[in-house]
Amino acid sequence: MSQPVTTRLMRFPTAGVRDPAVDAWFDGRAPGLGALARTWFLRMRACGADVRELLHDGHPTACVGDAAFAYTNAFTAHVNVGFFQGASLADPAGLLEGDGKAMRHVKLRPGVPVDAAALEALITAAYRDIRRRLEQGAS
Repeated sequence: MSQPVTTRLMRFPTAGVRDPAVDAWFDGRAPGLGALARTWFLRMRACGADVRELLHDGHPTACVGDAAFAYTNAFTAHVNVGFFQGASLADPAGLLEGDGKAMRHVKLRPGVPVDAAALEALITAAYRDIRRRLEQGAS
């Protein structure tokens, strides 16, 4: 398991239950990429009733309340599913990429199989991690 990383949470007080701009963002991507990004963002939305969302830096971001835990972004030939505190997540399947202090992402390509169970576990773990941090008074 990765070592816990102590970083400030990314806070977005304007995050809402459902932001119409998020759905419009998926519709505005290349069909394969938009659909792939939407699939994983819907999984983030399903984590709990406290999930909020917004576009941050031009891409869909999922929050627990106002604290960001994950995002999707589409590029020319791939989609990233990213985690704001990803360096702290256990990743037994080795899906996470990146070497920043806190953030990590999983790179997905249309038509290339992904370990869906492992990615779902990362999303759930990221959601639970942010909830725990909030409960412990993280800022």
